[in-house]
Amino acid sequence: MKIAITGVTGNMGQAVFAALENENYIEKIVLLAHNKKKLKKLLNKHKKLRGKTQVVEGNFNDKDVCANLIKDCDIVLNMAAVIPPKSDASPKNAEVCNQLGTYALVSAIEESQNQPKLIHISTVALYGNRTAPHPFARVGDPLVVSPFDIYSATKLRAEFRVLESGIKTWAVLRQTAMLHPNMLTDNLHSGLMFHTCYDAPLEWVTAHDSGLLIRNLLSKEAANELPESFWKKCYNIAGGAINRSYGIDSLNGGLALIGGNAKQFFNAGDNAIRNFHGVWYSDGNILNDLFNFQTQSIADYWKEIKRNHKIYAAGKIVPKSLIRHFAIKPLLKDPIAPAFWAKNNEAHIIAFFGERAEYEKLQQKSWDDVIIPALPALDAIPENETPLFYGYDFGKRDEDIDLADLKAVAQAHGGKLITDNFVKGDIYTKLEWETQDGERFIASPYTVLRAGHWHNPVYDGYVWDFDRLCKKDRIFASVWYDSHKENENMRYYCDENFTGYAEKLQK
Repeated sequence: MKIAITGVTGNMGQAVFAALENENYIEKIVLLAHNKKKLKKLLNKHKKLRGKTQVVEGNFNDKDVCANLIKDCDIVLNMAAVIPPKSDASPKNAEVCNQLGTYALVSAIEESQNQPKLIHISTVALYGNRTAPHPFARVGDPLVVSPFDIYSATKLRAEFRVLESGIKTWAVLRQTAMLHPNMLTDNLHSGLMFHTCYDAPLEWVTAHDSGLLIRNLLSKEAANELPESFWKKCYNIAGGAINRSYGIDSLNGGLALIGGNAKQFFNAGDNAIRNFHGVWYSDGNILNDLFNFQTQSIADYWKEIKRNHKIYAAGKIVPKSLIRHFAIKPLLKDPIAPAFWAKNNEAHIIAFFGERAEYEKLQQKSWDDVIIPALPALDAIPENETPLFYGYDFGKRDEDIDLADLKAVAQAHGGKLITDNFVKGDIYTKLEWETQDGERFIASPYTVLRAGHWHNPVYDGYVWDFDRLCKKDRIFASVWYDSHKENENMRYYCDENFTGYAEKLQK
């Protein structure tokens, strides 16, 4: 088997490369890597693969470079991504890599004489902000990406391009929150940690297990044991019930390494109360049933970090006030921290808190005022108490989906189906749809009904217009109004320099 990989020096990419080191079925691995220093270090660490590795140089958003990358390969792993906090600091780079790079890769595969299969790594961020009463998500839920989240917007467009491409054999894996070896050091250099809502549902998976997933997938493919039904679908990469937590639990897990917790280092009003992205999964078992990769827990991860980074233990003898003063407080001044927005960026305050008054009120609250719901029991049924609205019977089999279902979903979105004929069950045929704004787009029933995509301004530009859209869109509204009020009437958008604005609309 010949494999092409993008993003091999990223956190998931490194884990995948390590997991493939002893796989004898691999003839060649062709790599496109942006960071040459990291690539050299990776190859030196996994010497068994060096003789099988070929490196292609060039820009990911260059179709000719991508064509050279995939030439004669059997399968392509697209893991390249600029993720937060780098996507917040360099949104243009996120657009070029996450969106335009994927576009170039897809085009190269489409035009290839012998098309390789594509495994595209997408993201949990597409589900946007999820809180009670809908903390559980599954593939097919509406994709309502959070305002000003350039990472989510670019990944949304990239996934849509894959789903609607001319690639014959593909699979999309939406990666969940991932625990990786560099997580603490990455987060201690920016204000990203303050985006984490204390009550945000997060279902973690470790980088190790993510690598194991891809290894087991490729192993089955090489042995011709992967069922044909696996392909042309989206999946959620999940960590399982044992890895469900809240945002505050994640903060506490890292701070426990230095003998502390969030209450000792953070104020109750330091963190956002919405506009994040994180979920638990009601369909997280599907991939694990296929590839048996969920082996590590959150506790296992922190034990490993503690074992490999003994320097953190020194923090236990340092007064907590000093750590907050020298390590945490400086991050409050970071351009992506809420405390910075309060002085410089009203639009982000509105997006992440609802209004300035709510932010100011939070600054007066103590930790006694912060209420975190109980986690669901490990054996609890992973479903929302209040079901989401899909516009049709979500439990229908693919082969039973008919024209009435398609029309009902379009109407629930405030739009309509333009194509007037449809062969029952033909969920990959291209159809024409119209949004509530009269814009027309082409997409398959799978993309709309089974993957949750519905065209809106985010697909074309950095405009988050969900307050307006949800007045007529019952599907988007079923998620959006969990953390937004029906009378907010804000339009969020970025200009050509990625400066964010919040515009109050007339009712």
